[in-house]
Amino acid sequence: QVQLVESGGGSVQVGGSLRLSCTASGTVYKIYDMHWYRQAPGKQRELVAEITTGGSTLYVDAVKGRFTISRDDAEKTMYLQMNNLKPEDTAVYICYARIWPDADEIADFWGPGTQVTISL
Repeated sequence: QVQLVESGGGSVQVGGSLRLSCTASGTVYKIYDMHWYRQAPGKQRELVAEITTGGSTLYVDAVKGRFTISRDDAEKTMYLQMNNLKPEDTAVYICYARIWPDADEIADFWGPGTQVTISL
């Protein structure tokens, strides 16, 4: 069974940085597009950044210029480098990936989320 797990969340002061990781476990044949989402209390889950199989990236305006999404397919890992963090970045950050497991059909996978808290 393929699973996604985030790591790297925590608490940091305004202006600080964090690097989130999302790693797929299990036997994976291919990882397609990968996304980072976040959900703050009282708000809908929103897309933060995307990275395609070919490495093309997309960011929402709120994080553009501050966040960088990347991936390392050999390590089955996606990253989100977050710089110049702001209080409004506080949220649970959730990773998504479309994955072809080695012995299963292509499917969408979600991590459980990791808390990011930005303090003053």
